[in-house]
Amino acid sequence: MKFETACIHAGQSPDVTTGAVMVPIYQTSTYIQEGVGKPRGYEYSRTGNPTRTALEACLAALDEGDFGLAFSSGLAATDAVLRVLVPGDHVLAGNDVYGGTYRLFEKLLRPYGLDFSYVDTRDLGAVEAGLRSNTRMIWLETPSNPLLHISDLAGINEIARRADVRPVLVVDNTFATPYLQQPLKSGADLVVYSTTKYLGGHSDVVGGAVVGRGQTLREKLAFIQNAVGAVPAPLDCFLVLRGIKTLPIRMERHSQNATIIAEYLSHHPRVVQVNYPFHSTHPAVKLARQQMRLGGGMISFIPQGGVQAAVRIAERTHCFGLAESLGGVESLIEVPGMMTHASTADSEIAIDPSLVRLSVGIENVEDLLEDLEQALAE
Repeated sequence: MKFETACIHAGQSPDVTTGAVMVPIYQTSTYIQEGVGKPRGYEYSRTGNPTRTALEACLAALDEGDFGLAFSSGLAATDAVLRVLVPGDHVLAGNDVYGGTYRLFEKLLRPYGLDFSYVDTRDLGAVEAGLRSNTRMIWLETPSNPLLHISDLAGINEIARRADVRPVLVVDNTFATPYLQQPLKSGADLVVYSTTKYLGGHSDVVGGAVVGRGQTLREKLAFIQNAVGAVPAPLDCFLVLRGIKTLPIRMERHSQNATIIAEYLSHHPRVVQVNYPFHSTHPAVKLARQQMRLGGGMISFIPQGGVQAAVRIAERTHCFGLAESLGGVESLIEVPGMMTHASTADSEIAIDPSLVRLSVGIENVEDLLEDLEQALAE
């Protein structure tokens, strides 16, 4: 199936009992067995649930992976991936990552015994130099959150392949979604998503996912998923499946609106810098166009006037709601240094506190431009 068709049909056959077109919400915790130790296919909904099975099959199809696993949040998915490592292992991560990821790495997993270091993953030389004899994982965001950095997936995969012990290459693909970018095709082993964002697409569900290749990784992660139990409820799975059905057309509109807004901001006299992967001023625009279908819906920019100006702009928009998160049909605005990335303050990967991040929705772009104009004018 082509991508758009897979969004609607992959893992989602009509219900065999009723013929229901939509996957039912199997709101049950347990299942009758035919005999002692003889389940009919499902035993307990932490271990497996038909609605979750449909979502996981769909996710695997969209990224052309061997498997998909659903979790209760993006951070639960991230935590599960890191649990394939053991104390003493080293993780090489990008120096522009989501604040919650950094908090998980430094506050919970480093005390557990994992070691982390951060490099500019746009620099292949820095990536290669950052590898150690005990490096067992490379963690990437591309586009990154919130600076929209673009890393060379194929180039980093080649570096990983040359290592004495090949580290697992993990890509957080939340910003791009599988519609815009499929990292497994470039050599990644695992792709991580916050399904809360574009995959769900309507700001009404929290979830996460891991998609990958290889039976060994699947067995490890499925065991962790069941043993820890950070799984989504059946209704959550249903909502993400519902969102995925319109993913392609939403991503087209997100990208269309964001392209226009990035161009507008790049010429605004009160904007110092604009970060958007497909804009001509982006230092990696050529690579972005090679790796991605479209530029996506995320923009960040730095206004004149520093932190105070950033706060004023964020507090004076109307169509752009002042809120954390991203990827919904509605436009959102935030100041990452004080909100989603507050955990990185005073760290080696701290961001400019005056940076403003936009999640551009699918509203009429003229309304969004007018909203930004009045906020910047004040």
